[in-house]
Amino acid sequence: MRVYLVAGELSGDNLGAGLIQALKRRYGEIECRGIGGPRMQAEGLVSLYPLETLSVMGFVEVLKHLPRLVKVRRHLKQDAIAWRPDIMIGIDSPDFTIGLERQLHDAGIRTAHYVSPSVWAWRQGRVKTIAKAVDAMLTFLPFEADFYLEHRVPVAYVGHPLADELPLTNDRPGARAALGLEPDLPTLALLPGSRGNEIRFQGERFLRAAAALRARLGTLQVVIPAASAERKLEIETLLQRFPELAADTRIVEGRAREAMVASDAVLLTSGTAALETMLCHRAMVVAYRMAPATWWLAQRLVKTRWIALPNLIAQETLVPELIQDAASEANIVAELAPWFEDVDRREALESRFAEMHAGLQRGASERAAKAVTAVVERGSLPSDTAEI
Repeated sequence: MRVYLVAGELSGDNLGAGLIQALKRRYGEIECRGIGGPRMQAEGLVSLYPLETLSVMGFVEVLKHLPRLVKVRRHLKQDAIAWRPDIMIGIDSPDFTIGLERQLHDAGIRTAHYVSPSVWAWRQGRVKTIAKAVDAMLTFLPFEADFYLEHRVPVAYVGHPLADELPLTNDRPGARAALGLEPDLPTLALLPGSRGNEIRFQGERFLRAAAALRARLGTLQVVIPAASAERKLEIETLLQRFPELAADTRIVEGRAREAMVASDAVLLTSGTAALETMLCHRAMVVAYRMAPATWWLAQRLVKTRWIALPNLIAQETLVPELIQDAASEANIVAELAPWFEDVDRREALESRFAEMHAGLQRGASERAAKAVTAVVERGSLPSDTAEI
Protein backbone atom coordinates (compact mmCIF):
# COMPACT_ATOMS: atom_id res chain seq x y z
CA MET A 1 0.00 0.00 0.00
CA ARG A 2 1.26 3.48 -0.89
CA VAL A 3 0.21 6.47 1.20
CA TYR A 4 1.11 10.08 0.45
CA LEU A 5 0.97 12.23 3.59
CA VAL A 6 1.57 15.96 4.02
CA ALA A 7 1.84 17.47 7.51
CA GLY A 8 3.02 20.97 8.41
CA GLU A 9 3.41 21.09 12.20
CA LEU A 10 4.65 18.99 15.11
CA SER A 11 1.06 18.18 16.08
CA GLY A 12 0.49 16.91 12.54
CA ASP A 13 3.67 14.84 12.75
CA ASN A 14 2.31 13.14 15.87
CA LEU A 15 -1.03 12.48 14.20
CA GLY A 16 0.63 11.18 11.06
CA ALA A 17 2.86 8.80 13.00
CA GLY A 18 -0.14 7.37 14.86
CA LEU A 19 -2.03 6.93 11.59
CA ILE A 20 0.92 5.19 9.89
CA GLN A 21 1.23 2.81 12.86
CA ALA A 22 -2.47 1.99 12.67
CA LEU A 23 -2.29 1.42 8.89
CA LYS A 24 0.69 -0.90 9.38
CA ARG A 25 -1.38 -2.98 11.77
CA ARG A 26 -3.89 -3.40 8.94
CA TYR A 27 -1.60 -3.80 5.94
CA GLY A 28 1.80 -4.81 7.27
CA GLU A 29 4.58 -2.72 5.81
CA ILE A 30 3.41 0.26 3.74
CA GLU A 31 5.22 2.84 1.67
CA CYS A 32 4.83 6.47 2.76
CA ARG A 33 6.00 9.63 1.06
CA GLY A 34 5.34 13.39 1.30
CA ILE A 35 6.18 15.80 4.15
CA GLY A 36 6.53 14.86 7.80
CA GLY A 37 8.67 15.29 10.86
CA PRO A 38 10.85 12.97 12.91
CA ARG A 39 8.04 10.75 14.20
CA MET A 40 6.56 10.13 10.73
CA GLN A 41 10.03 9.56 9.30
CA ALA A 42 10.74 7.04 12.07
CA GLU A 43 7.69 5.14 10.79
CA GLY A 44 9.20 5.02 7.29
CA LEU A 45 7.96 8.23 5.62
CA VAL A 46 10.24 9.61 2.93
CA SER A 47 9.95 13.37 3.54
CA LEU A 48 10.71 15.58 0.57
CA TYR A 49 10.87 18.76 2.65
CA PRO A 50 11.47 19.62 6.33
CA LEU A 51 8.35 19.64 8.49
CA GLU A 52 8.62 23.41 9.14
CA THR A 53 8.33 24.15 5.40
CA LEU A 54 4.60 24.86 5.77
CA SER A 55 4.77 26.51 9.23
CA VAL A 56 4.08 30.09 8.22
CA MET A 57 1.87 32.15 10.54
CA GLY A 58 0.16 35.46 9.81
CA PHE A 59 -1.27 37.04 6.65
CA VAL A 60 1.80 39.16 5.86
CA GLU A 61 4.17 36.23 6.40
CA VAL A 62 2.08 34.00 4.12
CA LEU A 63 2.22 36.62 1.37
CA LYS A 64 5.97 36.91 1.80
CA HIS A 65 6.45 33.14 1.44
CA LEU A 66 3.69 32.54 -1.12
CA PRO A 67 5.95 32.02 -4.18
CA ARG A 68 7.95 29.39 -2.30
CA LEU A 69 4.81 27.63 -1.03
CA VAL A 70 3.31 27.57 -4.53
CA LYS A 71 6.53 26.01 -5.83
CA VAL A 72 6.48 23.37 -3.07
CA ARG A 73 2.86 22.47 -3.77
CA ARG A 74 3.53 22.20 -7.51
CA HIS A 75 6.42 19.84 -6.83
CA LEU A 76 4.37 17.70 -4.45
CA LYS A 77 1.57 17.45 -7.00
CA GLN A 78 3.97 16.28 -9.72
CA ASP A 79 5.69 13.86 -7.36
CA ALA A 80 2.44 12.31 -6.11
CA ILE A 81 1.01 11.89 -9.61
CA ALA A 82 4.23 10.19 -10.72
CA TRP A 83 4.30 7.95 -7.60
CA ARG A 84 0.57 7.04 -7.83
CA PRO A 85 -0.33 6.46 -4.17
CA ASP A 86 -3.46 4.57 -3.13
CA ILE A 87 -4.49 7.66 -1.16
CA MET A 88 -3.19 11.11 -0.30
CA ILE A 89 -3.88 12.41 3.23
CA GLY A 90 -3.44 16.05 4.21
CA ILE A 91 -2.93 16.53 7.94
CA ASP A 92 -4.06 19.95 9.20
CA SER A 93 -2.36 23.01 7.48
CA PRO A 94 -5.60 23.35 5.47
CA ASP A 95 -4.71 26.41 3.41
CA PHE A 96 -1.90 24.37 1.85
CA THR A 97 -3.07 20.77 1.98
CA ILE A 98 -6.68 21.17 0.83
CA GLY A 99 -5.48 22.87 -2.35
CA LEU A 100 -3.11 19.96 -2.98
CA GLU A 101 -5.89 17.47 -2.20
CA ARG A 102 -8.11 19.16 -4.80
CA GLN A 103 -5.39 18.95 -7.45
CA LEU A 104 -4.68 15.28 -6.76
CA HIS A 105 -8.38 14.41 -6.50
CA ASP A 106 -8.90 15.95 -9.93
CA ALA A 107 -6.00 13.77 -11.16
CA GLY A 108 -7.84 10.63 -10.02
CA ILE A 109 -6.08 10.02 -6.70
CA ARG A 110 -8.25 9.33 -3.66
CA THR A 111 -7.84 11.86 -0.88
CA ALA A 112 -8.65 12.43 2.78
CA HIS A 113 -8.11 15.30 5.18
CA TYR A 114 -7.27 14.68 8.84
CA VAL A 115 -8.22 17.50 11.29
CA SER A 116 -11.04 19.75 10.18
CA PRO A 117 -10.30 23.45 9.71
CA SER A 118 -12.61 25.72 11.70
CA VAL A 119 -14.91 26.01 8.70
CA TRP A 120 -17.95 25.72 10.97
CA ALA A 121 -16.85 28.97 12.68
CA TRP A 122 -15.68 31.22 9.86
CA ARG A 123 -15.14 31.25 6.09
CA GLN A 124 -17.90 28.67 5.79
CA GLY A 125 -17.77 28.95 2.01
CA ARG A 126 -14.63 26.80 2.14
CA VAL A 127 -16.84 23.76 2.60
CA LYS A 128 -17.66 23.86 -1.13
CA THR A 129 -13.96 23.60 -1.96
CA ILE A 130 -13.49 20.83 0.58
CA ALA A 131 -16.39 18.86 -0.94
CA LYS A 132 -14.57 18.87 -4.27
CA ALA A 133 -11.19 18.05 -2.73
CA VAL A 134 -11.71 15.04 -0.46
CA ASP A 135 -13.23 11.58 -0.41
CA ALA A 136 -13.26 11.75 3.38
CA MET A 137 -12.97 14.41 6.07
CA LEU A 138 -11.75 12.94 9.38
CA THR A 139 -12.86 15.05 12.34
CA PHE A 140 -11.86 15.10 15.99
CA LEU A 141 -15.15 16.40 17.35
CA PRO A 142 -18.80 15.40 16.89
CA PHE A 143 -20.17 18.87 16.09
CA GLU A 144 -17.64 19.13 13.25
CA ALA A 145 -18.98 15.93 11.72
CA ASP A 146 -22.53 17.25 12.02
CA PHE A 147 -21.52 20.35 10.04
CA TYR A 148 -20.06 18.30 7.17
CA LEU A 149 -23.06 15.99 7.07
CA GLU A 150 -25.30 19.04 6.69
CA HIS A 151 -23.20 20.08 3.69
CA ARG A 152 -23.08 16.58 2.17
CA VAL A 153 -19.32 16.12 2.62
CA PRO A 154 -18.21 12.52 3.35
CA VAL A 155 -17.09 12.58 6.98
CA ALA A 156 -15.96 10.26 9.76
CA TYR A 157 -15.86 11.37 13.38
CA VAL A 158 -12.82 9.51 14.72
CA GLY A 159 -12.47 11.04 18.20
CA HIS A 160 -9.66 13.14 19.59
CA PRO A 161 -6.10 11.80 20.03
CA LEU A 162 -5.65 13.96 23.13
CA ALA A 163 -8.61 12.18 24.71
CA ASP A 164 -6.91 8.85 23.99
CA GLU A 165 -3.62 10.12 25.41
CA LEU A 166 -4.94 11.54 28.68
CA PRO A 167 -6.22 9.13 31.37
CA LEU A 168 -9.83 9.10 32.51
CA THR A 169 -8.67 9.50 36.11
CA ASN A 170 -6.01 11.85 37.41
CA ASP A 171 -4.20 12.61 40.65
CA ARG A 172 -4.53 16.18 41.94
CA PRO A 173 -2.48 15.60 45.15
CA GLY A 174 0.22 13.82 43.17
CA ALA A 175 0.45 16.65 40.63
CA ARG A 176 0.74 19.21 43.43
CA ALA A 177 3.53 17.23 45.06
CA ALA A 178 5.38 16.86 41.74
CA LEU A 179 5.22 20.62 41.16
CA GLY A 180 6.28 21.53 44.68
CA LEU A 181 2.89 23.02 45.58
CA GLU A 182 1.21 22.99 48.97
CA PRO A 183 -1.28 20.11 49.15
CA ASP A 184 -4.21 21.92 50.74
CA LEU A 185 -4.13 25.50 49.45
CA PRO A 186 -6.63 26.73 46.82
CA THR A 187 -4.73 26.48 43.55
CA LEU A 188 -5.11 28.46 40.33
CA ALA A 189 -3.32 27.59 37.09
CA LEU A 190 -2.65 30.52 34.75
CA LEU A 191 -2.12 29.91 31.03
CA PRO A 192 -1.83 33.30 29.33
CA GLY A 193 -0.60 31.83 26.04
CA SER A 194 2.46 30.28 24.43
CA ARG A 195 3.67 33.20 22.32
CA GLY A 196 5.53 36.29 23.46
CA ASN A 197 2.87 38.70 22.25
CA GLU A 198 0.22 36.73 24.19
CA ILE A 199 2.28 37.00 27.39
CA ARG A 200 2.61 40.74 26.87
CA PHE A 201 -1.06 41.18 25.98
CA GLN A 202 -2.69 38.81 28.50
CA GLY A 203 -0.10 38.16 31.20
CA GLU A 204 -0.41 41.29 33.30
CA ARG A 205 -4.22 41.16 33.28
CA PHE A 206 -4.14 37.52 34.36
CA LEU A 207 -1.76 38.30 37.22
CA ARG A 208 -3.88 41.26 38.34
CA ALA A 209 -6.91 38.97 38.40
CA ALA A 210 -4.98 36.35 40.37
CA ALA A 211 -3.94 38.98 42.94
CA ALA A 212 -7.54 40.17 43.30
CA LEU A 213 -8.78 36.57 43.62
CA ARG A 214 -6.18 35.93 46.34
CA ALA A 215 -7.41 39.00 48.22
CA ARG A 216 -11.00 37.75 47.95
CA LEU A 217 -10.24 34.18 49.05
CA GLY A 218 -7.68 35.10 51.67
CA THR A 219 -5.15 32.59 50.37
CA LEU A 220 -4.21 31.23 46.94
CA GLN A 221 -1.28 29.54 45.28
CA VAL A 222 -0.66 30.02 41.57
CA VAL A 223 1.11 27.78 39.09
CA ILE A 224 2.08 29.11 35.65
CA PRO A 225 3.43 26.72 33.00
CA ALA A 226 5.65 28.51 30.48
CA ALA A 227 5.94 27.15 26.95
CA SER A 228 9.70 27.76 26.78
CA ALA A 229 12.65 29.16 28.74
CA GLU A 230 12.12 32.49 26.99
CA ARG A 231 8.44 32.64 28.00
CA LYS A 232 9.41 31.65 31.55
CA LEU A 233 11.76 34.63 31.79
CA GLU A 234 9.05 36.96 30.47
CA ILE A 235 6.55 35.72 33.06
CA GLU A 236 9.13 36.00 35.86
CA THR A 237 9.76 39.60 34.84
CA LEU A 238 6.02 40.34 34.89
CA LEU A 239 5.61 38.69 38.27
CA GLN A 240 8.06 41.16 39.84
CA ARG A 241 5.27 43.74 39.65
CA PHE A 242 3.13 41.57 41.96
CA PRO A 243 5.13 41.01 45.17
CA GLU A 244 1.94 39.89 46.96
CA LEU A 245 1.77 36.88 44.60
CA ALA A 246 5.44 36.04 44.22
CA ALA A 247 5.89 33.91 47.36
CA ASP A 248 2.96 31.64 46.46
CA THR A 249 3.53 31.43 42.70
CA ARG A 250 5.38 28.63 40.94
CA ILE A 251 6.51 29.14 37.33
CA VAL A 252 7.50 25.94 35.52
CA GLU A 253 8.79 25.31 32.02
CA GLY A 254 6.37 23.05 30.16
CA ARG A 255 4.34 20.68 32.38
CA ALA A 256 1.08 22.41 31.44
CA ARG A 257 -1.00 19.28 31.97
CA GLU A 258 0.49 18.73 35.42
CA ALA A 259 -0.39 22.34 36.26
CA MET A 260 -3.95 21.81 35.07
CA VAL A 261 -4.37 18.61 37.08
CA ALA A 262 -2.87 20.26 40.18
CA SER A 263 -5.32 23.17 40.06
CA ASP A 264 -8.79 23.75 41.38
CA ALA A 265 -9.48 26.01 38.38
CA VAL A 266 -7.64 27.32 35.33
CA LEU A 267 -7.59 30.80 33.79
CA LEU A 268 -6.64 30.52 30.14
CA THR A 269 -6.96 31.91 26.66
CA SER A 270 -8.99 29.90 24.18
CA GLY A 271 -7.66 27.17 21.92
CA THR A 272 -6.30 23.70 22.54
CA ALA A 273 -5.54 24.61 26.17
CA ALA A 274 -9.29 24.75 26.88
CA LEU A 275 -9.71 21.25 25.47
CA GLU A 276 -6.74 19.95 27.47
CA THR A 277 -8.15 21.51 30.64
CA MET A 278 -11.48 19.80 29.97
CA LEU A 279 -9.67 16.48 29.43
CA CYS A 280 -7.91 17.04 32.78
CA HIS A 281 -11.43 17.52 34.24
CA ARG A 282 -10.78 20.98 35.66
CA ALA A 283 -13.02 24.04 35.91
CA MET A 284 -11.91 27.04 33.89
CA VAL A 285 -12.55 30.57 32.77
CA VAL A 286 -11.66 31.52 29.19
CA ALA A 287 -10.56 35.15 28.83
CA TYR A 288 -9.12 36.63 25.67
CA ARG A 289 -8.43 40.05 24.23
CA MET A 290 -7.18 40.81 20.74
CA ALA A 291 -6.11 43.88 18.80
CA PRO A 292 -9.10 46.18 18.10
CA ALA A 293 -8.87 45.72 14.33
CA THR A 294 -8.74 41.94 14.69
CA TRP A 295 -11.75 42.01 17.04
CA TRP A 296 -13.70 44.19 14.60
CA LEU A 297 -12.99 41.70 11.81
CA ALA A 298 -13.71 38.64 13.98
CA GLN A 299 -17.15 39.95 14.92
CA ARG A 300 -18.06 40.05 11.24
CA LEU A 301 -16.50 36.77 10.16
CA VAL A 302 -16.99 34.30 13.02
CA LYS A 303 -20.31 32.45 12.84
CA THR A 304 -20.33 30.49 16.06
CA ARG A 305 -22.01 31.12 19.40
CA TRP A 306 -19.04 29.89 21.46
CA ILE A 307 -15.26 29.91 21.06
CA ALA A 308 -14.25 27.56 23.91
CA LEU A 309 -14.11 23.94 22.78
CA PRO A 310 -15.80 22.53 25.92
CA ASN A 311 -18.84 24.72 25.17
CA LEU A 312 -18.76 23.84 21.49
CA ILE A 313 -18.60 20.12 22.21
CA ALA A 314 -21.42 20.31 24.76
CA GLN A 315 -23.38 22.84 22.66
CA GLU A 316 -24.10 24.73 25.87
CA THR A 317 -22.29 27.18 28.12
CA LEU A 318 -20.38 25.08 30.62
CA VAL A 319 -17.50 27.49 31.18
CA PRO A 320 -17.48 31.31 31.12
CA GLU A 321 -16.13 33.04 28.01
CA LEU A 322 -14.91 36.60 28.57
CA ILE A 323 -13.93 38.12 25.25
CA GLN A 324 -12.46 41.56 24.54
CA ASP A 325 -13.97 44.25 26.82
CA ALA A 326 -15.65 41.56 28.93
CA ALA A 327 -12.20 40.21 29.86
CA SER A 328 -11.69 42.73 32.63
CA GLU A 329 -9.99 41.95 35.92
CA ALA A 330 -13.28 42.35 37.82
CA ASN A 331 -15.18 40.03 35.47
CA ILE A 332 -12.45 37.41 35.56
CA VAL A 333 -12.48 37.34 39.36
CA ALA A 334 -16.28 37.24 39.45
CA GLU A 335 -16.29 34.15 37.20
CA LEU A 336 -13.30 32.40 38.81
CA ALA A 337 -14.28 32.80 42.46
CA PRO A 338 -17.35 30.47 42.37
CA TRP A 339 -15.15 27.55 41.27
CA PHE A 340 -13.30 27.96 44.59
CA GLU A 341 -16.25 28.95 46.78
CA ASP A 342 -18.79 26.37 45.59
CA VAL A 343 -17.08 22.99 45.75
CA ASP A 344 -20.25 21.07 44.77
CA ARG A 345 -20.59 23.11 41.58
CA ARG A 346 -16.93 22.56 40.72
CA GLU A 347 -17.12 18.83 41.32
CA ALA A 348 -20.27 18.58 39.19
CA LEU A 349 -18.41 20.20 36.29
CA GLU A 350 -15.42 17.88 36.79
CA SER A 351 -17.78 14.90 36.56
CA ARG A 352 -19.36 16.30 33.39
CA PHE A 353 -15.94 16.78 31.85
CA ALA A 354 -15.00 13.19 32.71
CA GLU A 355 -18.11 11.99 30.84
CA MET A 356 -17.26 14.16 27.83
CA HIS A 357 -13.70 12.86 27.92
CA ALA A 358 -14.93 9.28 27.78
CA GLY A 359 -17.10 10.16 24.78
CA LEU A 360 -14.11 11.54 22.88
CA GLN A 361 -11.86 8.60 23.77
CA ARG A 362 -12.53 6.48 20.68
CA GLY A 363 -9.09 5.31 19.49
CA ALA A 364 -8.63 8.09 16.95
CA SER A 365 -5.67 6.62 15.07
CA GLU A 366 -7.40 3.25 14.61
CA ARG A 367 -10.66 4.88 13.50
CA ALA A 368 -8.80 7.17 11.11
CA ALA A 369 -7.03 4.14 9.64
CA LYS A 370 -10.37 2.36 9.28
CA ALA A 371 -11.80 5.34 7.37
CA VAL A 372 -8.73 5.49 5.12
CA THR A 373 -9.07 1.75 4.49
CA ALA A 374 -12.72 2.21 3.46
CA VAL A 375 -11.78 4.93 0.98
CA VAL A 376 -8.91 2.89 -0.49
CA GLU A 377 -10.77 -0.41 -0.74
CA ARG A 378 -14.34 0.77 -1.44
CA GLY A 379 -13.75 4.21 -2.92
CA SER A 380 -15.87 5.91 -0.26
CA LEU A 381 -16.86 5.94 3.39
CA PRO A 382 -19.79 3.77 4.54
CA SER A 383 -23.11 5.55 4.21
CA ASP A 384 -23.46 5.20 7.98
CA THR A 385 -20.32 6.84 9.35
CA ALA A 386 -21.15 5.41 12.77
CA GLU A 387 -19.57 2.24 11.37
CA ILE A 388 -16.17 3.93 11.46
